[in-house]
This record gives sequence, structure tokens and C-alpha cells, in this order.
Amino acid sequence: MHYREHFDRQVTVEDVWIPTRDPHTHLHARIWRPTDADTAPVPALLEYLPYRKTDWTAPRDAQRHPWYAGHGYASVRVDIRGHGDSEGTPGDEYDAQELADGVDVVNWLAEQPWCTGKVGMFGISWGGFNALQIAALAPEPLKAIVTVCSTDDRYDNDVHYTGGAVLGVDMLAWAGTMLAFASRPPDPTSVGADRWLPMWRDRLENLEPFLHTWLAHQQRDDYWRHGSVCEDYTAIDAAVLAVGGWNDPYRDTVLRLVEHLPDDRVRGLVGPWSHQYPDRGLPPGPAIGFLQETLRWWDQHLKGEDTGIMREPLLRAWLNDPVPPATSYDVMPGRWVGEDNWPSPSVSWDARPLGRGTTPVLVRSPQHTGLDAGRFFPFGNASDLPPDQREEDGRSVCFDSEPLDERVEILGRPRVRLRLDSATPRAHVVARICDVAPDGSSTLVTRGVLNLLSRHGRDRAVEWTPGTYETVEFELNGVGYAFPPGHRVRVAVSDAYWPWVWPHGERGELTVLPAESAVLLPVRDPASDEGRAPIRFEEPEQAVPLAVEHERAADPGPERLVTHDVAEGEWTLEVDPNYGGSRVYPDGLRYDESARETYTIRSDDPLSARAVSEWAIRLRRGDDWDAEIITRTELRATATEFIMDSRMEARADGETVVKRAWHRTTPRTSA
Repeated sequence: MHYREHFDRQVTVEDVWIPTRDPHTHLHARIWRPTDADTAPVPALLEYLPYRKTDWTAPRDAQRHPWYAGHGYASVRVDIRGHGDSEGTPGDEYDAQELADGVDVVNWLAEQPWCTGKVGMFGISWGGFNALQIAALAPEPLKAIVTVCSTDDRYDNDVHYTGGAVLGVDMLAWAGTMLAFASRPPDPTSVGADRWLPMWRDRLENLEPFLHTWLAHQQRDDYWRHGSVCEDYTAIDAAVLAVGGWNDPYRDTVLRLVEHLPDDRVRGLVGPWSHQYPDRGLPPGPAIGFLQETLRWWDQHLKGEDTGIMREPLLRAWLNDPVPPATSYDVMPGRWVGEDNWPSPSVSWDARPLGRGTTPVLVRSPQHTGLDAGRFFPFGNASDLPPDQREEDGRSVCFDSEPLDERVEILGRPRVRLRLDSATPRAHVVARICDVAPDGSSTLVTRGVLNLLSRHGRDRAVEWTPGTYETVEFELNGVGYAFPPGHRVRVAVSDAYWPWVWPHGERGELTVLPAESAVLLPVRDPASDEGRAPIRFEEPEQAVPLAVEHERAADPGPERLVTHDVAEGEWTLEVDPNYGGSRVYPDGLRYDESARETYTIRSDDPLSARAVSEWAIRLRRGDDWDAEIITRTELRATATEFIMDSRMEARADGETVVKRAWHRTTPRTSA
């Protein structure tokens, strides 16, 4: 990593309040811009988040916003309404108010005397989501966006549902995380010593856990269509640079955007990365000079310079070389490949039957199948990625190819077609593709889920008629991977995948006809690389890091711990999400954070599933300020309903400010 200390243009930083159309609500912003922008206006870049610019994202913000400003942009970081130091109360994620406020911010930036009138938006995860969503609202000044690790489909490619099934691991965990995050107070240094406590009380008294809303919409309805730009790609006028990682759950969005947006306004980039900006150097690498690459995008679309970026391939993707299974890789071996069209003529479908003969195969997985799935959101931590899949394979039914005679490269979204019967009206089917080495080790390549209730569409629930066979086909997550000669391609099928998939209320089983079932691999012809210029990136570069002191807990414990009560047949997964722990900032702020997720299930009982998220956050600055939040969120279910219990306590100087508890139930309609 190269840290840039000096730029062609000097940079000034200021905090401002930005008005919205609501006269009672202003949003707090930090602006880095060239000192001469008043006489030589520059385009503006906006990152718009709920994650608190004064502490939680401050280290990350310091890496990129000053860097953009030094290269001739006003780079702006705004806390959304009801979060960080902005006024108002928190709403649902990506609600209409958030997006309307974002449009107001874009228009306000364009009107400033130091701005040329052209605006770009960028962000990762939440910031990437609302960059896409605001682009679909098409405010006139918004000319380009860079969306990283985001989704175009809020229902089927987010933290709530997957393949029509409840995403148990993050439906609960992210709801619990956001309950804690939304409970954090504004900072007195920004809003004033006399305002922060009344503002905090107002937020807390208007808080509603996201979990209640998410589980009230178990099918793809208007709630999920809102903010899903896949509903109408033509609404996006801005140029879109879509970025993802093969180890991020949102990578399929990049493939869909380059397929559906006009070629002259979109480029896609998928690396080996986790849920992180590609320049941060967190596993798996290699990291790239991402800021320089985005600068080419901004200069092209906001300054009218021909940077050559629109002559790059439509899709640049990292093709992973085969690797032994591991929960972390510093650098993933492989190479960059380019595709000028997507779908690509260099990729063809190779349909491989799962077996021969007419003998049906019974799939009846223990309920704890899935404990070796790895983290849904790999963050660059040591235990994030799936370990050796042999134990998972043993809990599944596996269909192996013969040893490969030659290297097979795949790029895209494999599909699985199954001819099956379900013994119960409600069931899930899960398929994993693994690379099996001669020594028997099994590396997870990709996977997919289908809730059989949603086999005819995510907007409806159609129960299965036991005793009848149907053919179902579903996509697995996108991947670029090379199987080497001598290895086998394994398709592992299960009807359970805890805690990624919340089980239906009845124990069932599937009967699969292998000869009438197949895996469809998107095989890429390596000859398509001939004559193509190599794809290269500059080395990572950032602005000088913020001087934050990180403190390691005295007894941190494992990030992921699986325990098995043999007598009870109960399995427990404990997870420390490890978002950053305790740190001290240059202004004297001490930020302490701890979290624990617990997932419990018995091997033979789907109704034993239980998930808990617990958080504790404390913010202190000397003797002047001391605020603490403690939250707990729990999800469990009966055969007919989900049961949600949440509680939150907020304290100032050790005294309780607000204490709340919620108990909700909702019918199990399609989950």
C-alpha cells in the first residue's frame, strides 16, 4: 500500500448541515474539497450512509475522501436521517424518505458555488445500494456512480431471503446489528452539548426493529420491489461502474447490471474479494489500485476526459485457480479475464447428468447441515470462508464426476436441474458445487438455494403435492473458477442448510432421480484470451491513514465456535462478527464494541432452530461524554409462526435514558 501525503491540489475539510425538503430535518455532512474550488469549481462525489462518519467509518473515510479531493473533487460523506449526527429519526432501510433525502443532497451539492453542477455517488454495501436506487430516481445532476458490493434485487439477493427461503443467518444477525447501530447517539461535538441527549431520546422512542417488517413480507411484493432496480433498469441514466467480489454475497448483481444496462454506460469488475473495498488489502487478495480505477471513471463521466475506461472490457473478472480448502487466503491465485459482451459468446453451457440408471436417491439431511457454510458476509477475517466441505458432504447426497481429463474453467452462474419429489408440502433444496482433490479434500466453489414453495415465482407460495415428481431448476451464485485435471466436480444436494436457511416447520425428505437431473456449468473457452491485451491495475494507493489506536480484547475467544451436545443432539454455532472492536480516535473518542451471534438447532428437529444477536456499544470522550447501548434480538418459530423478541437499553453516564422491549409474532406464509 502506498500512502499519498501530497496532492496536486491542497485540501480543506469542513462540516456542514445540508437542508432537505423537510424544513425540520438537516443532514450532517463532512466535505473534503480543493482549497481553490471556490474559484475553480469541481464535481462532487457523495457517499451516503447510516454508519457514522465521526467514528465507525472514519478510518475508511480518511483513506478515500481526502484522496479524491486532492485529485480535484469535492468528496462528501453524509449521515442519513436519524443516524450519526443527522437530525430526524431512523426509518426502514432504503425507505422512500432516505432516497428522497439523498436526491435533495445531490441537488444541494450541484448548486454550491464550488461545484460544477455534476455529481457522482459511490459506496459499498448500504452506500452502494442507495447509489443505485437514487440513480434510478434520476436526479439531473447525478451523472455517474460506483456501486460496490450492492444489489439490484432486495428480495432475492440481500440479507433477508435467498431462493425464496428465509436467510436465517443474516435475517436475524443484520436486524440485530441495525437495532444496535440505530440506537447509537449523535456526537455532542457535532450537534451541541445541549442537543445530543434530546435528539437521542427522540431516536430511541421512534425505533422499530427491522426484523418485524422483513418477516411480515415473506414473498416478493411491493415492499421488496421498492428499491430493487432490477424492476426497471431503464430508469438508470447515470453511468454505472459495478464492483463485486467472488466472496461477497452480492456479486451476481454485477453480472446482471452488465447484462441489462446499455454498454456505453456500464462496466463490471469482479475480483476475489470479500465484502470490502478492493484497495484495502484484506483477505482474499490481490488488492488493486481501486481509487485510481474509480478516478478514471469520475474523470470520464464527470469531467469529460477520455481516460480509456470505456474501452476496457464490459466485464473484467478474476478467474480463481484451484485452491485447497481454507477459511482465509491472503492472496487467491488466478488471473484477470475480460469479456466484451455479457452473456459472453466465449461461455457455453455444459450440462452434466448427475447419474445414470433409474434408481431414485433419498435426500434427508440432518438439520445442522450448513454449519460449515462460512460467513454470509466475509469481511476479511480469519474464519470467514468455508472450511473443508467433507463433513458437509457427508450430511448431503453427493454426485461426483469422473476425474477430469483436462482443466475446466467456469465463469458465470451455474444451474442445477433436479427431478424430484418432496414428502412434505414445504421443503428446501440446497445445491453446492465442490472441487474434490485426489486426497478427498473438498473446496466449496459455489452454492444455491430454492424454497420449493417459490419454484413458480418468488411472488407466490405453491405447496408441493407429495407423491408427484416435478423438475425444478435454479441458479447458483456466480463464480470464476478453474477445476484442474485429476479433480472431480461434486454436486452436493441437501434439504437443510442451517443457519443460512431457516428450516420449514416439518421434517421432510426429497427423492431425486439422478438420471433426469443435471448440473449446468458455464464453461469458458480459455482460447478467447488470445490476442487480448492483459488486464492490469495500479498498486493500491490511499490517503494517509487516520491515527486510530485499536485495542485487542484481553480474552477475545474464537471468531467461530461449533459445539455439539451429543446426548441432546444439539449443535450450537457462536460467531463474533469482529467488525473492529475497541478503538481510540485522535479527538479522544473511545469507541468500545462487542457482539455475539448464537445459532442453535437439534439434528432431528426443525422447530428447535433459534438465533440470537447480542450487542454492547459504548462511546466516551474524557469526562464529558459517556453513552452506552445494550441490545438483544432473538428469533425462533413454531410450525405456524415466527416469534421475535428484542430489547434495547440506552444509558448516559451510567443512568438509563430509554429502555424498550418488543415482542412480535407473524404467520409463516411461505417461509
